[in-house]
Amino acid sequence: MKCPFCSHEELKVTDSRNASEINAVRRRRECLKCQRRFTTFESIDLTMQVKKRDGTYEDFQQDKLTRGLEFACRHTKISHDQVRKIAYEITNQLIEKQVRVVESQELGEIVMGHLQKADMIAYIRFACVYRRFKDIDELMEAIRCNTPKNEEDRYAIKEK
Repeated sequence: MKCPFCSHEELKVTDSRNASEINAVRRRRECLKCQRRFTTFESIDLTMQVKKRDGTYEDFQQDKLTRGLEFACRHTKISHDQVRKIAYEITNQLIEKQVRVVESQELGEIVMGHLQKADMIAYIRFACVYRRFKDIDELMEAIRCNTPKNEEDRYAIKEK
C-alpha cells in the first residue's frame, strides 16, 4: 500500500478496529515520510455463490438479503437495525461454513429460522414467497406447525 498523499510505501498502523456493521476492519495509518494520516477499510472478500432453483448461480449479496428481510419485516415489530443485524448474523453463519456455493434452499431455511425466532408475521411472509404455497391449506399448515401449542409456549415467544 502507498500513501495517498506522497506515494511513499512505508506506513505504520496507528489504530485498528472492527467495523462489524460493514464486515470490515478499519485501520488508521500514518505515512513514515510525510507524517500524514488516513483511514483504510479492509473488507472480507465473500466470494460465495448462491445456486438458485433453476440451476443458475449468482453472487451472494448481503444487500439483497437485507432487502428481502426488510420486505418480510415491513410493518412488524422488527426495526431496520434489527433487520441489518439478522442479515449480518446470516452472512457470518455462511462465512463460518467456509463454502463457496450455498443452495438457495439452504439459505432460505436459514433465513426462515432467524425470522421464526424474531417475528411470526415476518416468518409467514417470507415463507409464502420462499415456499411458493399453492393453496391456502399449505399456508395454514405452515402456520399450524409454527404456532405455540399452549399458553406457556405462547407467553415464552412474547417474552423474547
